[in-house]
Amino acid sequence: MMLSTNQRIEVGRPPAVAPRLADDDRRRRNDPGSPGTAVITKTKTQTKRPNLYRVLLLNDDYTPMEFVVHVLERFFNKDRETAYRIMMHVHQHGIGECGIYTYEVAETKVTQVMDFSRKHQHPLQCVMEKK
Repeated sequence: MMLSTNQRIEVGRPPAVAPRLADDDRRRRNDPGSPGTAVITKTKTQTKRPNLYRVLLLNDDYTPMEFVVHVLERFFNKDRETAYRIMMHVHQHGIGECGIYTYEVAETKVTQVMDFSRKHQHPLQCVMEKK
């Protein structure tokens, strides 16, 4: 580095620093930006289980039993024997459970069954209720 004649380099002591008090150390430890010890907290997110809904078939005097069995096989993936048992329960008790699903799935199944029934001109009713 070259110095011109009117430039001077001052060599001396570092600038004066105010003396630290004992309380300053405690305050510094609690400062979020200061170096020192830190506590790391790990948060664990808990996922809540979704609400479940029962899909129910309601009895009527006009829908053929074989059609109800077909609906249970097609939309609820029941085997023939299980579908027949559910259909008989609906016939004897007036209502029967087809399955238990999350809200969106239950809503879709109810809509599918109702649309399919209307398409085939049957008054079969399908509803959902919170479990």
